[in-house]
Amino acid sequence: MGNFLTWNFWFSPRPGAFMASSLKVVLGFIIFLIIFSIVSGIIKKKWFKGLYAAFWSGLYGFFLTNAIIGLLLTFFNYEMVPFLSARFWFLLWAISMLIWLFFIYKLAAKIPEKRAQMEKEKQFKKYIP
Repeated sequence: MGNFLTWNFWFSPRPGAFMASSLKVVLGFIIFLIIFSIVSGIIKKKWFKGLYAAFWSGLYGFFLTNAIIGLLLTFFNYEMVPFLSARFWFLLWAISMLIWLFFIYKLAAKIPEKRAQMEKEKQFKKYIP
């Protein structure tokens, strides 16, 4: 664990390849992202016009983009490309995923407001000839 918190561990331009267990964890996470991108893509097509359309579209973009980025980072690490296999790219990837999930959460938090607005419009349109 001591090596995990060192500057040289994260910012070495030639960090070496993953250990077998680390590679399995990263590939498992990428497979998770691919599976959820397929599921969210199917749901996005089902609800392409609706209250949850922006939410599912955001999730689909999140899962698909991060699966591709993860595959690229893993490929660069496997091939030991000097600068592109540095571990700080994984750190930046994780930080960007958290930021992106925050914005998706903000989209999901606006759904009740949209639902209330739609109910008000429905009540208003009920009386218009």
